[in-house]
Order: sequence, then structure tokens, then C-alpha cells
Amino acid sequence: MAQSASRVWGAVALLAAGVLTLAAGSAVSDAAGSALAVTVDRLKPGGVIPGTYAYCVPAAQGHVTGGPNRSPAIRWSKGPAGTASYAIVVVDTDVPTVFTSANKEGQTIPASLPRRDFYHWLLVDIAPTVTALPEGADSTGVTPQGKPVGRTRYGVRGANDYGGGGAVHGGYDGPCPPWNDTIVHHYHFIVYALDTAHLRLSGAFTGPHVMKAVQGHVLAKGEVVGIYTLNPDVAKRLGIKQ
Repeated sequence: MAQSASRVWGAVALLAAGVLTLAAGSAVSDAAGSALAVTVDRLKPGGVIPGTYAYCVPAAQGHVTGGPNRSPAIRWSKGPAGTASYAIVVVDTDVPTVFTSANKEGQTIPASLPRRDFYHWLLVDIAPTVTALPEGADSTGVTPQGKPVGRTRYGVRGANDYGGGGAVHGGYDGPCPPWNDTIVHHYHFIVYALDTAHLRLSGAFTGPHVMKAVQGHVLAKGEVVGIYTLNPDVAKRLGIKQ
């Protein structure tokens, strides 16, 4: 447990230092011609994301500890004619723009603070024959130094926003919002059907790179939104069992 907590607070330290690569603007505003039906196992639309998929989970001491951090099983309906690939983007649209009060005893992050996007999963160039990924396909736990970016069995990984200070974190890393944030965070699990087989992204490409690359190529998209909080007061107010 001590090692797990160390990993968590390593990530929290990056958050507090503000060295994460965050993207301005919403990643869900790109228009698409039609809709994909997207489902995430054990997540009802608007429901609470299971702790199995979280980077951090509540703890009796120290507020939080490391979570299982497994990428969820996700599936989507077949894209329209002309679909040459799919892309998965998972983004938290409620990350504070200022981290000076994040995870500090006796302080809270007010709901009035402006928010921005934080990308948790970027997987592109998924073959058009694939319409589902099993649980654990892109993460089976917390990797302290980050998983590598690049080609995998299911597609090409980008760099999520847990990186910073020279570190690069590829693949899926789940929710870990500040435990003293006064709002619940919303996580958008988005799938794009694209008319191109390759977005020509390589290396440690980020959320904004993906958003720019898909422009003009989206045939359809769909999403499921889940919520998550590590603040026990917010959880109690919303009736969330932790």
C-alpha cells in the first residue's frame, strides 16, 4: 500500500506543480455526420465510473491511494460506409486551470474556478474491423514512469496528460481528480469513425494533436459520459457510494 500511495502522490505532485500538458477548449465539440452507439462496461450514461477504471481511489488515510487503473471494456456500433479507422479519446472537461490549492489540507478548489480539458486516453488508427476492446486492453495498472507511446495490438497510442517534467505517459490512465475539488468531474469516452486509415500521428502526440488531425475526417462519433470524485463531501451530496 505504501508503494501504491507513493505512485499516487507522484502523480498528484505533477498536478500540483502544474506541469501537465493540458488542452484549452473542449474535445467534444467536433461535429460528426451521424452517431455511433458507444457503451462502456459497468458504466451507465451519466453514472459513476467504477473504481476498477480509476488511477486513484478513496482511502481512509491520506485521502487517496492507487487504483486498479484498468482500461474499460468499450464497444461501439459499426461506422458508416467509408469508415477506414476509429479513434478513441477520453477527456475530463472539469480540470482546474489553477492547482495552487489542489490536494492541500484545509483548502478547497471552488466550483467557480475556470476549468479545462485533461486527456486520459488517446488511441488512434484502430482498424475498421474492430468495434470493441476488452477490459485491460490498454492498461492493467498504474505504471509509475508511464506506458510507452506508439503502435500497440489495437492501434497507436498517444501521450495522455499525466506526463510532465520530461515524462511521457502513453495509453490509458484513469480518473484521479483533486480530492478537495468541490465539483464532480465528467469524463467523456468518445469514439470517432474516420474516413482515413491513418491520422499520421507519431511519437508523443497529445489530445490537441488528435483533435486537429480528425478535423475534416469524422464520419460519425458517439460518446458515453461518466462522473467521478474523490471528495467525500461531493460524493455524499450526490449519493455516490465510495
